Amino acid sequence: MIATADAYKLAQALQGTLALVLAGGRGTRLVNLTDHEAKPAVPFGGKFRIVDFPLSNCVNSGIRRISVLTQYKAHTLLHHVQRGWGFLPGTLNEFVELWPAQQQTAAESWYRGTADAVFQNLQIIEAHAPRYILVLAGDHVYKQNYGQMLSDHLESGVKATVACVEVPREQATAFGVVGVNDDRTITEFLEKPADPPGVPGRPDKAYASMGIYLFDADYLISELRRDQEVGGSMHDFGKDIIPRIISEQRVLAHDLGRSAIRTDPKLPPYWRDVGTLDAYWEANLDLVRVTPELNLYDDHWPIWTLQEQRPSAKFVFDDEKRRGAAIDSVVSAGCVVSGSIVRKSLLFNNVRVNSYCDVEESVILPDCNIGRHCRIKKAVIGEDCRIPDGMVIGENPEEDAKRFHRTTGGVTLVTKDMLAALG
Repeated sequence: MIATADAYKLAQALQGTLALVLAGGRGTRLVNLTDHEAKPAVPFGGKFRIVDFPLSNCVNSGIRRISVLTQYKAHTLLHHVQRGWGFLPGTLNEFVELWPAQQQTAAESWYRGTADAVFQNLQIIEAHAPRYILVLAGDHVYKQNYGQMLSDHLESGVKATVACVEVPREQATAFGVVGVNDDRTITEFLEKPADPPGVPGRPDKAYASMGIYLFDADYLISELRRDQEVGGSMHDFGKDIIPRIISEQRVLAHDLGRSAIRTDPKLPPYWRDVGTLDAYWEANLDLVRVTPELNLYDDHWPIWTLQEQRPSAKFVFDDEKRRGAAIDSVVSAGCVVSGSIVRKSLLFNNVRVNSYCDVEESVILPDCNIGRHCRIKKAVIGEDCRIPDGMVIGENPEEDAKRFHRTTGGVTLVTKDMLAALG
């Protein structure tokens, strides 16, 4: 149990924390899925957008001063945050602010890296006078109590803390990796190393950086100004700021296991970088399992979002060859499954599946209409697609690759623009 004095100290620290959600990236590995919107705005899980996860973590953790930094094709993201995240009371100095890139420095450049995105907003940051600054990636899916991370930061007496998650060592070559010693001091920060350092006592595991950084505000501000003077800097937290400061003082590695929100404590903490189409497809379809690793039915740690008013999902017809049914699937509000079978799939809001279709192992994004007699398997269908009657997707790899985008993992991506190009 936390002592009263310690609880008060943490509450004061949470009130003095400013969270910066970096949401300006395109997410090129999602290819055509981000042609018209930034990766944090991409739909996830039936009715959410990816950015809802770090925003919800902030609100649920007690951090109620939040800024979202945008840049690439931000209209969808701006619209979503403005309409869905305006419920915090400004009279209590609680807010979710939008900070579009404005070329605010003498160089008049767009954001050149994650650290530069923060640096270009220093004037606004200093006006808020935070004691601590929490820098968050806006494009990962996870549930974490940032208050426990802040408590770890305070107890350790450090000026900078990096959140890390254990991953199998053979998979760590795809991440920024943190090497630590026995007291969780970071000794090295490596970008996609060929031979990742293991976690002390668990050599088969490695610490991947989550792109989450917690700083004493004064210290971060001084380091950002210093970084601007360093020749050859890419002005990035992972490439420049963190590797530089670990050589000068103690930086703490915070294990996600200490602060993850999970229904079953026996399970490893859930964190997904849904930056590739295969990872995005897999993470969405994990939600249709009987017991998903990510629990979206948790009333104690809800994921908040823009809740548009739609009718309940509807299933119609019960003839032998024309039955509306969904099996092992998630079907969101506003959907109509009319005389078709949906298996092991996730349908976002306002999807219509017309008669005589078979949809299997697929992720169907909002506002899609699937024509009659279609067969769709292992696909991601982008927003507002109109699939013509009789189209078959996911059965012929060569044909799919000619018309659409097919991943190395065998997932077919179909977008509205791709369908228009077919004529």
